[in-house]
Amino acid sequence: MFFRWEAIKDRLKFFRSLRMRIFLLFIIVGMIPSILMRYGILENYENRAVSVRTSEVQTQLKIIANHLITYNYLQDTSSPVINAELEQLSNLYNGRVLIVGNNLKVVKDTYGISEGKTIISEEVVKCLYGESMSDYNEEDGYLQFAIPISLPVSQEDIQVEDAGEEKVHGAMLVSISCDTILKTMEILNNKANTMQILMLIVIVGIAYIMSALMVHPLDKVTQAISEVTLGYTDELIDVPDYVETVHIVDAFNKLLRRMNVLDNSRQEFVSNVSHELKTPITSMKVLADSLLMQENVPAELYREFMEDIATEIDRENKIITDLLSLVKMDKTQSELEVSEVNMNELTEIVLKRLRPIARKQDVEVIFESIRPVKATVDEVKMSLIISNLVENAIKYNTENGWVRVVLDADHQFFTLTISDSGMGIPAEAQERIYERFYRVDKSHSREIGGTGLGLAITRTAVLMHRGSIQLQSEAGKGTTFIVKIPLTSK
Repeated sequence: MFFRWEAIKDRLKFFRSLRMRIFLLFIIVGMIPSILMRYGILENYENRAVSVRTSEVQTQLKIIANHLITYNYLQDTSSPVINAELEQLSNLYNGRVLIVGNNLKVVKDTYGISEGKTIISEEVVKCLYGESMSDYNEEDGYLQFAIPISLPVSQEDIQVEDAGEEKVHGAMLVSISCDTILKTMEILNNKANTMQILMLIVIVGIAYIMSALMVHPLDKVTQAISEVTLGYTDELIDVPDYVETVHIVDAFNKLLRRMNVLDNSRQEFVSNVSHELKTPITSMKVLADSLLMQENVPAELYREFMEDIATEIDRENKIITDLLSLVKMDKTQSELEVSEVNMNELTEIVLKRLRPIARKQDVEVIFESIRPVKATVDEVKMSLIISNLVENAIKYNTENGWVRVVLDADHQFFTLTISDSGMGIPAEAQERIYERFYRVDKSHSREIGGTGLGLAITRTAVLMHRGSIQLQSEAGKGTTFIVKIPLTSK
């Protein structure tokens, strides 16, 4: 039962597949013209055959109508010539002929069942007024005619009672069979059916082959993606058959490159986290073992070692705190606790907290407020942005250096520009400074207590506010970060 259900699901997948849709499209496109052509040809033949038959019979009926007047058949139906003509006409077309006088009585009926009877119909009345009629009954396959019996004008001029009027002596009602036309139609229809079946078989074959050829590049793309997904390869794929497959492959290759970058970044991140967390623990282990291996350790040495251990614990705690902040922001990128914040006051508060650190390194911190700025932002995360950028500018500065913070705004964004006179960032390192645990100068960073997470946290916080952060730097000539954030971050 399970295997049967799996087979059914596979069939359903085929019917929903692109190949099936292309297959059906080819069949429809191939069959519709043939169907339209078939019905067009058959209908055209039928109309043409009926038109020819109508013209042919009308000509014969007009001749017989003249003969009826010539032989005075309406008064005397014993004329063998006229009777022979009427019987011949009836037998030739497998039909019926009624001759009706101007008194509406049937003079002659080739079927011999209505003679002497009165017949009143629209066709007879119109005929008595000189109007000819013909009609094709498609359902029954009969042609019906109503022909007035009258002399040509040249002869009638002698016999008319009132000048200017043509006298009608009677009407001829004729009903003829169109069996030959219908049989021919049936033969043509059967041949058309046979041709359509053959065409359908050919079209199905062509549609099957063409759909397979058209979908084959997509199958190649699917197979290549499956190999990458299963881990058999991580190489970029190439299927240049169609423009569409090239676009799909390009998009997948971009995704694959991004995944490889993320995978490498993840591996590097795990390695860096392990190393960064292990380093303080190793230092504390060495210090603790040194104390344990010595007897009668002087209080001064004991205190010195404990201070070093406390420093390493603080360093470990800072790394863990930064990691938790980064992870929390990654998980809740769309969650901001926004409120209206006076950015001038917030910047002053953050700089006031950092100025003691700057004084220790003989770095002057300058705040320049171009105009009052109020923005709807997350105050905690904005404090983090300003603090990380200014603290980095202080730590990686030179003696007697400076850090300048400029706050400005327009009608849509506010801008924080943090410039310093520090060591700058080399051009080759500028693309990687937002990577977690990446340091331009690792030895110097560890000396000043950096974790390598500050700029990653800062960039994430800026992006959460739908803002942007730009870097302008040159080795040995200082660094400038430009943060641009919407006044309303909702």
